[in-house]
Amino acid sequence: MTADTSHLASLDQPMRLAAAARSILACPASVNLVVDGVTDVLAGLDGPGELGMQDLDGTPTFSCVPQTELAQAARRGASALLTIESGLGPLGSPDRAATLTLAGSLYHHGREDCDCCGEVRDVVTLSINFALVARSGSQPEQQFRVPLDQFRSPAHRLNRGYLQRSVEHANQCHQEELRRAVATTSGTRLSQVVGVSLADLRPDRVEVQWVDLDGAHTRTLVFPRAATGTEELGEMLRRELHSGLC
Repeated sequence: MTADTSHLASLDQPMRLAAAARSILACPASVNLVVDGVTDVLAGLDGPGELGMQDLDGTPTFSCVPQTELAQAARRGASALLTIESGLGPLGSPDRAATLTLAGSLYHHGREDCDCCGEVRDVVTLSINFALVARSGSQPEQQFRVPLDQFRSPAHRLNRGYLQRSVEHANQCHQEELRRAVATTSGTRLSQVVGVSLADLRPDRVEVQWVDLDGAHTRTLVFPRAATGTEELGEMLRRELHSGLC
């Protein structure tokens, strides 16, 4: 993994610039898509202002109901411009003063069944031919064109944005599993584990924080080796949560 600096510094260095761009893509605060020939790209999507996007290994990916404006644009390979505001760090941090702009062409990548509603949905991706990171807060605004070969590098799979989103997802959506893991490995009754949160997730370690009737606790779990991919990181995290707290 290529480490990001805490405030998106040194963006004149290609690898750091690419790492920052991939981190913003993985951790957006807001997403705006403009498509050539489409007046309202949100027409027919899940709800007002809902433009769901996933970062699949550096490729912006959307899911939409067939026959929507977005799906039809993808079938004809329409040009598109994607603007992403940084969601890195806490609100108000300097990391939020960055924007990633991606330009390219939309493509239709078949259909899939939605796990949530059972609907058949079109998978749409943006094939990127231009990437730019802009950083506000300075006069004039700084802009850095991202080398696409660096942007696509596997070195950025476990980028800072992905790690932040993984922690946020675990803390918000898997609280019960986290409480059970801590209760089991620490020998504490589940009813006495008030809350658990992960913090500072990295390819080689994670910090576990929890509160029980004895107070607050923190423990750093060190993985056997640094993970090189998302699946390996997930496996190590699950294994250490169920054994490393003993």
